[in-house]
Amino acid sequence: MNLQIHSDRITAELEALASFSATQAPAVTRIVFSPVDLQARSWLKQRCAAAGLTVREDAVGNTFARWIGAEPALPAVASGSHIDAIPHSGRYDGTVGVIGALEAIRALQDAGFNPRRSIELILFTSEEPTRFGLGCLGSRLLSGTLDLVRAASLRDAEGAALDQVRTRAGFSGPLAGVALPPGAYHAFVELHIEQGPLLERGSIPLGVVTAIAAPATLHIEIEGEGGHAGGVLMPDRRDAFAAAAEIALAVESAARSTGAVDTVATVGICEVFPGAVNSIPSRVRMTADVRDIELERRDALLATIRERCSAIAAARGVTVRCEVLNADAPAQSSPLVLDGLRGACEKLQLSYKCMVSRAYHDSLFMSRIAPTAMLFIPCRGGISHRPDEFASAEDIARGVLVLANALARLTE
Repeated sequence: MNLQIHSDRITAELEALASFSATQAPAVTRIVFSPVDLQARSWLKQRCAAAGLTVREDAVGNTFARWIGAEPALPAVASGSHIDAIPHSGRYDGTVGVIGALEAIRALQDAGFNPRRSIELILFTSEEPTRFGLGCLGSRLLSGTLDLVRAASLRDAEGAALDQVRTRAGFSGPLAGVALPPGAYHAFVELHIEQGPLLERGSIPLGVVTAIAAPATLHIEIEGEGGHAGGVLMPDRRDAFAAAAEIALAVESAARSTGAVDTVATVGICEVFPGAVNSIPSRVRMTADVRDIELERRDALLATIRERCSAIAAARGVTVRCEVLNADAPAQSSPLVLDGLRGACEKLQLSYKCMVSRAYHDSLFMSRIAPTAMLFIPCRGGISHRPDEFASAEDIARGVLVLANALARLTE
């Protein structure tokens, strides 16, 4: 089968998709259910319809575009990603997996391939946590891993509930109907930019992802005692921010102490009250992101951080409260899909690196209901979530070619 990937068409479609943005190019801002997000969705559905795909949407806006196979009753093979984008980000995160899956289907169609199983492109709703504070909203609901009571409690910055926002965007129906049963898909594979530097540094064209790390989100609140910056002597201080700074360093130290390169921890939010230069901080709210591909090691790290918080609280005379807001389990890739990806690379005589994904993706949750793996392509400097995010047309086309071949193998 001679597959032709139209690189110029992919580039043009990525440029068109990037034009649906709330910020000026080269930055892309596309918050889920915003006007530009809905315009981008409409544009994508038109492209899918032009390819002869059958399009449907569920109650949260997950979009499915199916190429019906010779045996449509069989579980389909699926591929896809997301198109929502955090503020002032780039044009390749997620979108390469969506446009790439569409181009892979078109390449198979043009080559006269007749799939036994249907092949489906999935556009996931709200992979980014920007609007509702929870990443992978659509795939969490699709896989049944998000409690519906918690889903109903989600609010955006304006206080609007998820049900209000999705209904205004044109997506109605009960969220309970979004979840798919195990076995709904024979396999799922996601094409994505690496969002890291390893492939580029090694001059390796492709990454086959064998495991996906998962984050735990830890909220830490420190209560000290405020006062005038000049009036309270140093021995009498219970400075909440000084304790917070020590905790942030303890989080970093605890992650380093595991000795595992796949263990990472980051304090990404630190809110200081009252926030005046001449006032001793009385309260601090922090949020830490803790990730690993091994669940036991990640949870042991969380326990270590809690212990260090208690010790710092006692030493500094402050109160520290820790709450785990979210703790997803990591995922191991499916041998079925890995074989499909490796086989496609070897058939095309393309070198690849087996690697882990330290960022999490919709694939993490799809793995709960379907055999799943990911395919990475290099991105310049490992940069992502910035306007200068970049993947070359050649690298994208190569990834799409491997994806198309893998989809063909998986439909057998």
